[in-house]
Amino acid sequence: MALTQETVVDAAVRILRDFGLADLSMRRLARDLEVQVGALYWHVKNKQELLVEVAATLLNTPALGSPAGGAAVAGNDVAPAPAARGAILHLASSLHTMLLPIPDSAEVVHVARVLAPERLTPLARLTGLFAAAGLREDHAVSAQSLIVNHVLGSIAEAQNRADFDVAGADAPDFRWALERALDGLLPSAAAP
Repeated sequence: MALTQETVVDAAVRILRDFGLADLSMRRLARDLEVQVGALYWHVKNKQELLVEVAATLLNTPALGSPAGGAAVAGNDVAPAPAARGAILHLASSLHTMLLPIPDSAEVVHVARVLAPERLTPLARLTGLFAAAGLREDHAVSAQSLIVNHVLGSIAEAQNRADFDVAGADAPDFRWALERALDGLLPSAAAP
């Protein structure tokens, strides 16, 4: 098999899924691909770029595409506010469900958000959905950040609880908190 950026990123995603971020080193990746470490740098500039590509691979999937019923934002097309709220709930819940079983996925996505947010299509879509619900552009960006931080923080906390075998009734209710956050964010869209 020829070494390409795709094979490098796919192998990195496998390591992340199977072992977590602590085992995702360039050395481990080279060993798994049976190449010298230097060969990897023809395809990714550094580990940070690799993490951006891993996050993009995790997020830019059909599973995080538009929900059934067409409540979506595509290009400059926008959904009406109630449909946008439903689409936001769907997308945020789908992000949570998809990333939760992948160790350290929240940390990888956080890094990618800082380094190359434009590579994470579903997050840009969230911003568009907030705009479709009536938020100003700057508020839509802030609302997206708030919701994504809730999603990623909930994932990190649930993974930490599992790692430390901490269960109990005090575990936060992700969906309830998400809906309450949207209750606070979206009514302001109607304000002048």
